[in-house]
Amino acid sequence: MGESAEGKRGRCDVARFAFAVLAAVATLVLLCLGGLVTSKGAGMAVPDWPTSFGYNMFFFPWSMMVGGVLYEHSHRLMGSLVGVLTTGLMVWIWWAEPRRWLRGAAAGAVIMVVIQGLLGGMRVVWAKDQIGIIHAVLGQAFFVLVGAIALWSSGYWERVVSAARRVECGGTGPVGRAGLAVLVLVVMQLVLAATMRHAHRGLSIPDFPLAYGQIWPSLDEAALASINRLRGEALGLPETTAGLILLQLAHRLVAVAAVVAACGLFARARRLRDGVGVAGWAGWILGLMAVQFVLGAWTVWSNKAADIATAHMATGAILLAAVSLMLIVVARLGMEGNALEGGER
Repeated sequence: MGESAEGKRGRCDVARFAFAVLAAVATLVLLCLGGLVTSKGAGMAVPDWPTSFGYNMFFFPWSMMVGGVLYEHSHRLMGSLVGVLTTGLMVWIWWAEPRRWLRGAAAGAVIMVVIQGLLGGMRVVWAKDQIGIIHAVLGQAFFVLVGAIALWSSGYWERVVSAARRVECGGTGPVGRAGLAVLVLVVMQLVLAATMRHAHRGLSIPDFPLAYGQIWPSLDEAALASINRLRGEALGLPETTAGLILLQLAHRLVAVAAVVAACGLFARARRLRDGVGVAGWAGWILGLMAVQFVLGAWTVWSNKAADIATAHMATGAILLAAVSLMLIVVARLGMEGNALEGGER
């Protein structure tokens, strides 16, 4: 007996969801490689683009993949793979998916990955750290979008839509507001961290939880001169500025605020009876936030070791995606339960 059309469609949906997850995982690997490029100071190890030392990027000799070139060129190759996966995902969605807004999201992902590639190339050609900051932030936003496409392609999303018919709209409001507060703080952390990493000055504050032995260090001209003497003579670090020290202090303060906000989110989510595990989402977010805080401290204690700093960055990306996807779920639960126009679900 042949398989029914509904069964074939179900298997196709599962396969598409798996492909979207693969694209998201590849994007996370790409972000990690980008973090290693920055941590290893390898951003200009390959000084030309779109070629690599004059070679076609895809035919670059493996024998030359050493040192910083290994990190930088691997990042380029992985970016190309993510571009191919994203394009394939868009084609699959446009072929099989009736939801217009999901097709638009897939097309948007392709546009974003092209922009990301161009920004990466411009960072090399123009040697501008400001472009590197934009490249880092947009990369994490792209990761969130691919994760959202995977969510919308999953069977779990069908459960969310069904649960939306049973959840009172007002019940999701406090959870949504608490989640939005966490998201804002996580984005602030992302921008602050990207700015610090692309300053290429090492750790502006080399101790934790204090800052140069104080809760809040003095940053007048004489104090800053003393700090820079300490950095150069005792720590072997490059000079820093008052602005960069304040930037790292802000990063620490926002981290504390984010942990408190995640606790508030978990407390509110536990009261929601939604049937799709929003409290579980909030629990994972709180756990990730705790891990992220520890990794941030460890980054300082290890003098910004590349593997620890990259793990810190990767956990931040996962945290950003988790909060964003949870908010998508909460927003859908708060919508009217009737079917959306145009066959959306």
